[in-house]
Amino acid sequence: MDRVLSTLEKLIAFPTVSRDGNIDLVRYVAELLRQGGIEAALYPSEGGDRASLFATVGPPGAGGVVLSGHTDVVPIEGQAWSSDPFRMAARNGNLYGRGTADMKGFVACAIEALVMAKDANLARPLHLALSYDEEIGCVGVRPMLGELAKAGIRPEWVLIGEPTFMQVATGHKGKTGVRATCCGHAAHSALAPTGLNAIHLAADFLTEIRAMQAEIERNGLRDPDYDVPYTTLHAGVIKGGTALNIVPDTCEMLFEIRNIAGDNPKTIMDQFFERAEAITAGERQQFPEAEIRLDIFNEYPGLGTDASGAIATQAIALSGQSNRIKVAFGTEGGLFQDALSTTVIVCGPGSMDQGHKPDEFVSFDQLSQCQAMLSRLTKRLAA
Repeated sequence: MDRVLSTLEKLIAFPTVSRDGNIDLVRYVAELLRQGGIEAALYPSEGGDRASLFATVGPPGAGGVVLSGHTDVVPIEGQAWSSDPFRMAARNGNLYGRGTADMKGFVACAIEALVMAKDANLARPLHLALSYDEEIGCVGVRPMLGELAKAGIRPEWVLIGEPTFMQVATGHKGKTGVRATCCGHAAHSALAPTGLNAIHLAADFLTEIRAMQAEIERNGLRDPDYDVPYTTLHAGVIKGGTALNIVPDTCEMLFEIRNIAGDNPKTIMDQFFERAEAITAGERQQFPEAEIRLDIFNEYPGLGTDASGAIATQAIALSGQSNRIKVAFGTEGGLFQDALSTTVIVCGPGSMDQGHKPDEFVSFDQLSQCQAMLSRLTKRLAA
């Protein structure tokens, strides 16, 4: 545990906010592994300021387990922290700092597990996969997964250590991020009816989003394993207009779909396209430029693992817990599942209730439970 805490302290000290990159942290991890006799492959971004990492111990070939984590964190701006968010602080059995729960606590445990497994005479491989830019839409893991698929990496299963309070999670919703660009016709506000107000178009489209959400809530499919058991639609950003006395000709809105497994986000998008066209079609005779253009800027699949299957049962035994849950937040799990044709479990120390907040923390006890789980996993791979 002392080495885990020392590693975690160093990981927290790297301010790997997604916008700033993670290359210094990844180089530190690669050197740490090298000192333990483990060579790591880096998959840098085009800009070179960030990279994913993949390392293996044990025999080559298919099978084994991947320990997966992301190294980027969310910003701290506007948050009132009791201590420096990039300097780990211990108080009352908890470790405070940005990323302690989400998810550098798990990363520190996974690094230690890989180093300890180096001399464990494994019968099946143990892999470590670290990614970048997960917090902005699971971006950085994709190039690495493409390369691993080409190399024939086919693990039996993947353990993603997002914070679940060490409960085994077998599913989460998929996400589609959409940009709606509303195009109207500018005019002086004193002659407002001679223009087409793009903000009003956005408001009309937002009304359609809310109507679709209400319909889903009333009559849509249900998955009772989620706190919100149906697909959700959410508008998070609206930007439009430059001055009060100008009828704006453009307005942009960002919204998302978080879908349960039974709902196809492409089918939902088709409805959005139809409703956007219905709003603008009647305006085009007077304003030919009238349009609501919808562009998907990010998407990742949901995760669906057989909760009663052999891998979930194995994960339950390793974790020491009894619950099988589904989580509200997204992970890279569906991408691993699709790219490597494997099974994915989400289980890690801490709670997402602490993630993304000031005074984020993970407890010593949770890290100890995680370390014990990975130790049991290593022994299973050596059997």
